Amino acid sequence: MNTKIKSDILNKIKAYDRIIVSRHIRPDGDCVGATKGLCEVLRDTYPKKEIYLVNDDYCDYMAFLGGEDTLPPEKYEGALLIVLDTATAARISNKNYALAKELIKIDHHVDIAPYGDISWVEDERSACCEMIADLVLTFRDELVISKQAATYLYTGIVTDSGRFRYSSVSGETLRIAGALLDFGIDTETLYAHLYLDEFDALKNKAYFLSKIKRTKNGVAYLTVDLATQQRLHMTSEDASALVSTMDAIKGSLAWIIFIENEDGSYRVRLRSRFMTVNKLAENYHGGGHECAAGATVYSTKEKGRLLREADRLIKAYKETHDAWL
Repeated sequence: MNTKIKSDILNKIKAYDRIIVSRHIRPDGDCVGATKGLCEVLRDTYPKKEIYLVNDDYCDYMAFLGGEDTLPPEKYEGALLIVLDTATAARISNKNYALAKELIKIDHHVDIAPYGDISWVEDERSACCEMIADLVLTFRDELVISKQAATYLYTGIVTDSGRFRYSSVSGETLRIAGALLDFGIDTETLYAHLYLDEFDALKNKAYFLSKIKRTKNGVAYLTVDLATQQRLHMTSEDASALVSTMDAIKGSLAWIIFIENEDGSYRVRLRSRFMTVNKLAENYHGGGHECAAGATVYSTKEKGRLLREADRLIKAYKETHDAWL
């Protein structure tokens, strides 16, 4: 699949002595796994090249995978920058990205704002890690993939596919995941890192379960205001993870969490099954996948408007479709 563009990317990698890898802001398991996995492969394959993983923010949730690099602006001169899992240039978590000589984009989001000298986008993929693994496995006679690199890439596929439950999962996803498992990944330890909760975090989840509300037609939603985050000693990342507490409510085909920021705006995470929510997110300064998207609203009035629109989407879907739960 797409052998030509994968060959073009590999040839660019071969042509540069200094390569910088970056991802999107507010990182998740997929972009962390993809960037770390690609860097690991390139360092093992080309030990004489300078390979850097550079971003302006980090993800505490994925800290068990290890740290990242820092790099002065002058090191970007004559370098190749590879940006993973990032739909628009505005969301690149590297303020110096434009200083590089060339830029490659590899992504699995809808290509609403193309950028890069080479752009490889497959929005039907379950994860960007699936694409990086595909690239590496396509050229496995040339590229070195270790157990550690396989673990990074498998982590991103597992997290972005909802443990292989989302509709984006294909037979190819499972074949690639199986090929990565063959490298000896310690899945028991990996899943412990990903899914075990601290005791206080579990108590916080119990608290918020009692705070879930639903609109007339079934949008489940939570609001985590700043005062509550401070009182419960939650980070914004802790709060955003609560979106998964609403994913098992029958009749709620969409669920949304609003996390208040210090400036009074709200970070919004939208999830759904059967129906799509990414177009709704695009109307509110965001975007993403059909059933998993993010947005930002800047007032309680805008927040209410988003909820009303989501409620109308569910109503229309239920009136025109059968077999939903």
